[in-house]
Amino acid sequence: MKVSEIKDILKATLLSGEGQLDRKIISGGAADRMEEILSGVAEGSVLLTGLTTIDVIRTAKISGVGAVVIVRGKKPPEEVVTLAKSYDLPLLLTSYTLFASVGRLYMNGLRSYDGSW
Repeated sequence: MKVSEIKDILKATLLSGEGQLDRKIISGGAADRMEEILSGVAEGSVLLTGLTTIDVIRTAKISGVGAVVIVRGKKPPEEVVTLAKSYDLPLLLTSYTLFASVGRLYMNGLRSYDGSW
């Protein structure tokens, strides 16, 4: 699935990574604790989270996350968007809840980073 498809499915706003809409995302995961991201999210995955801190972007970069989606319409501080732009990391914002966002992506064929169906 491409970042552009995730954007459409989640009716999301793209905050950074304009040149990465064709990036292929191989799987997805959801977490609000950085330890879960570091220990579980697979490289090239989309990370869905309710967090809007700069640590999310730093952790995504370290983990090789392909895109980050912030849920519940929570707007990140400008420093978060600026850091995502510096990494050319797609950062999206959706008004859907975490549960609904994961469900919509799953129903459209995106699978968990652990390969489960």
